[in-house]
Amino acid sequence: ELGHLAGVVDQDSSLLDSVRSEYPGVEVFDGLRQSLEGGFDGFTVATPSETHAAAAREILRAGRPVMVEKPLALSSAEARELCALARARGVNLMVGHVLLFHPAIRRIGALIESGKIGRLEYLYSNRLNLGTVRTEENILWSFAPHDVSIFGMLTGAMPHEVVSRGGAFLQPGIHDSTMTVLTYPENVVGHIFVSWLHPFKEHRLVVIGSKGMLSYEDSSEQKELLFYEKGIDWVKGEPIKREGPTEVIAYERSAPLTEELRYFCDNLDGRIEVSDGSSAVKVLEVLEMASRSLLEGEPVRAGAESAPAPAGARFFVHPTSVVDENVSIGEGTKVWHFSHIQSGSTIGSGCSLGQNVNVANNVLIGNNVKIQNNVSVYEGVTLEDFVFCGPSMVFTNILDPRSKYPQRGASFYIRTLVREGATLGANSTIVCGNTIGRHAFVAAGAVVTRDVPDFALVAGVPARRIGWACECGEVLPAFEVSVECPRCGKAYALEGKDRLVPHV
Repeated sequence: ELGHLAGVVDQDSSLLDSVRSEYPGVEVFDGLRQSLEGGFDGFTVATPSETHAAAAREILRAGRPVMVEKPLALSSAEARELCALARARGVNLMVGHVLLFHPAIRRIGALIESGKIGRLEYLYSNRLNLGTVRTEENILWSFAPHDVSIFGMLTGAMPHEVVSRGGAFLQPGIHDSTMTVLTYPENVVGHIFVSWLHPFKEHRLVVIGSKGMLSYEDSSEQKELLFYEKGIDWVKGEPIKREGPTEVIAYERSAPLTEELRYFCDNLDGRIEVSDGSSAVKVLEVLEMASRSLLEGEPVRAGAESAPAPAGARFFVHPTSVVDENVSIGEGTKVWHFSHIQSGSTIGSGCSLGQNVNVANNVLIGNNVKIQNNVSVYEGVTLEDFVFCGPSMVFTNILDPRSKYPQRGASFYIRTLVREGATLGANSTIVCGNTIGRHAFVAAGAVVTRDVPDFALVAGVPARRIGWACECGEVLPAFEVSVECPRCGKAYALEGKDRLVPHV
């Protein structure tokens, strides 16, 4: 509708077919990398939350402006890294906190700024519905980012204390309903109630000031923004109720998503002042405070340590994770939500282990390894330095498993070695007994049943080599004897049919 749609990237071929039919002239791609070579002015990312950071990183490295749906990443630390990358590349990074572009919300901000309600005192937001229930994130991370971003805009501040309580009813450890209390400077208090287990839809925001009150219910048919000239006045030391008239406040009735996208397109080369990367980092910091309070049952103050650690330790372990005894974790390593590090394992420095990662007994993991959500590294697997394990990829350590005839212990496990710098794509499977070569690239969904050479790009079921990848990750162009990486300039040469080596 804005006239800016130039291309669509999606792995679903049927969706791409519908795009071709509905939007003639719009280019379609089944992979992000190909689209980055198309000379487009900017990109938007609307994919599952756990993929946001990786997609944004690739786009920013290509020097393109990007708007990423919320959340920017699954941790404030990773979000800060993306902000730094955007600054280094000199391109805009914007985040889809769409309600910051809602005309009614922006009108409320202007009314507070004008003094219409007097001194801001209290805010509360209800975001309630029946479904859609998530399996990878709780209600706090699914619904509350909208309200946290709104509260940040209206108060112009970060909360100095957060208290969150809730209940997990459908899935263990994934909360379905939460109530969060945020205390801001100057005694401003906010309440956020979110739930996907509610008999009807309700999206309501109420703002209380010393001279009046504002109410906006986005789920109502009229969507009226109302000002109530109500409050409490102190007269001769006595609190006296004030009952004034109710006023309907006019505001522009435009779609928030349209306004958000218009703003991004209008500022591709300008300055992003609304919902930029730094504001997204603040939202994630508040969500992390709320998550810690929710899980520990205690208030969390800004600047407090985000996780306990042994005396002298210089690594991060989220309070929901479990680290057994006799474990070695290197400096700067981060272990995120609901993970388990079992006895006898060794993890190097600078590693990142995402949500729901299991590291089994006696596993050896090198330095600067990144393991994304929902990965189990079983006994018998060794990961060298700079290995990347994509979301939900799978290792095995037994070739003929039987529940009736268990095979346990190191003598039964078949070893798997992943060499330095290798990438194992999302949902790929590495059958045990194989070696993944240095800087090899296993495509998403591939099933590896034999050794993978250094620098090989493999895909399919079973996986077959379909090309070669540079150390930097770039797929190398077709060649016969030697080749130079178009991204980083590294040179390579073939030795025999299936051996690629760096060429000096």
